[in-house]
Amino acid sequence: MLTQLSIRDMVLIERLDLPFHPGLTVLTGETGAGKSILLDSLGLALGERAVSGVVRAGAEQAGVTACFDLSPDHPLHDLLREQGIGHEDGESVVLRRVVTRDGRSRATVNDQPASIGLLKRVGALLVEIQGQHEQMGLADPSIHLDLLDAFGVAPALRKRVRAAHADWVSARRALEEARAKVEEAAREEEWLRQSVQDLGELAPQQDEENQLAATRQSLQQGERRAEAIAAALAELTPRDRRNSGPGAALRAATRALQRLLPAPGTDAEEQQAADSAAVRAQAALDALDQAEAALGEAEALLSRLASDQDGDPRLLEQTEERLFALRAAARKHGVAVLELPALLAELRGRLDALDSGQARIGALEQAVAEARAAFVAECGALTATRTTAAKKLEAAVMAELKPLRLERARFIVQIEPLPPEGWTARGTEQAQFLIAANPGQPPGPLAKVASGGELSRLMLALKVVLAGRSAIPTLVFDEVDSGVGGATAASIGERLARVSDAVQVLVVTHSPQVAARGDHHLRIAKQVRAGRTETRAEPLDGTERREEIARMLAGEQITEAARAAADSLLASGAERLL
Repeated sequence: MLTQLSIRDMVLIERLDLPFHPGLTVLTGETGAGKSILLDSLGLALGERAVSGVVRAGAEQAGVTACFDLSPDHPLHDLLREQGIGHEDGESVVLRRVVTRDGRSRATVNDQPASIGLLKRVGALLVEIQGQHEQMGLADPSIHLDLLDAFGVAPALRKRVRAAHADWVSARRALEEARAKVEEAAREEEWLRQSVQDLGELAPQQDEENQLAATRQSLQQGERRAEAIAAALAELTPRDRRNSGPGAALRAATRALQRLLPAPGTDAEEQQAADSAAVRAQAALDALDQAEAALGEAEALLSRLASDQDGDPRLLEQTEERLFALRAAARKHGVAVLELPALLAELRGRLDALDSGQARIGALEQAVAEARAAFVAECGALTATRTTAAKKLEAAVMAELKPLRLERARFIVQIEPLPPEGWTARGTEQAQFLIAANPGQPPGPLAKVASGGELSRLMLALKVVLAGRSAIPTLVFDEVDSGVGGATAASIGERLARVSDAVQVLVVTHSPQVAARGDHHLRIAKQVRAGRTETRAEPLDGTERREEIARMLAGEQITEAARAAADSLLASGAERLL
């Protein structure tokens, strides 16, 4: 409900802070005192259109702040979370609107910037305004079906209809997807079959690219090792081992040095002369023998190493061919190599869908027909219940019209079937509230047939019947008692009081009978201060309230008779609270 309305620099209002309470709050005051300014200010906070003329003379901008307390299950909580606006269930909701002198405006919800569209959506969940010149809420045909259901349809039945509709929608979606897949597959059947054949022959394996790349790298490294070993062996063991290579060189050097050794049969004198050179030559020969032995050992080691490196010389070529074939296929289909197995499975699935699609579509069509039949059956029960509820709602509203001086009017709840394409989770029909204001007049939409005063009273009658069945916590009636008096005004006041037992009600009234029914009373008046006219609002209680109602009865000259009549009205209003 609305708990606080703060207004700054709005037309004749410089500064005004108004608290509001549960129940029925009446706003009274002489014509032109500024009651409409309060309603216009509230409308701005709720997202209504802003104009530059609302800014008070001498001010640069006007501002309005409206605070609301809501029940934990109010639908606004979900909307705020959906919009990313910080809010905890149970916290107050604060709407602010600022309008500059050039007509531009900005809005916030809980101190976070909000578009005017969002502000209007929020406002529509918080306040419903019924006025002489503007009707909101009940005049909107789009909510009539929900109101009818809230009046006389069990929630369990509506829940079954929503569930049946969801099943039907799900079955239709599955059928549509299956048909789309078959149609797509049919358009590309030749390409699809060729792709499945090619990829099937290629038979890509999971993570095969990485494995092949690792094998390729290992084989390339082995090939480089084999080439190095072969080159080393070629140097050590050339083709003509007798005439070249290090072995031949060592043997030739050995033969040359052997000539330095004394020949057998050499005499003693020659032997003595040759001993010195022979000793050194023998050392060299020994080194050559060692070198030749080491060379032989190196040749043997390299030969064994070369034999260890032997393998299939085609293996590297085959590995590279496989790797390049996988990468070519991946480029062709625009995927990574590792995605090829999944792609093959998908293409096979699409091909299977083409081959067996018609059978599956037939089964899905049967499922859609069964889901539709179940939905229609549930809707048949819902329609019957709604038809009964509509008659009861018509009778209940008609019972309220006579005391509101609308005894000649006829209220009708029209239920019309919708074409299948218009069926929703709400059912297979739409509902609209119609009114025939006078005998012989054809019924028509609420907002088009009734006059402003008639429509306001009709809305009041509907609110009495539907009290507590709407999530909107605050109702505003602007001069719902216009053009009536006496018993009719008393009936209006009594019904406003009844509605306020379920929701917060604010009413702008010129009727003392209505004012006397209020739980709270605000008087709107003008005053001149420092040469400037200002609108002010003051809560009334006790004697002040009695004087205000007496003024409404008698005019400017308040008489004792008027005060006595005010006492009588106040006493009648107080009886409701006992």
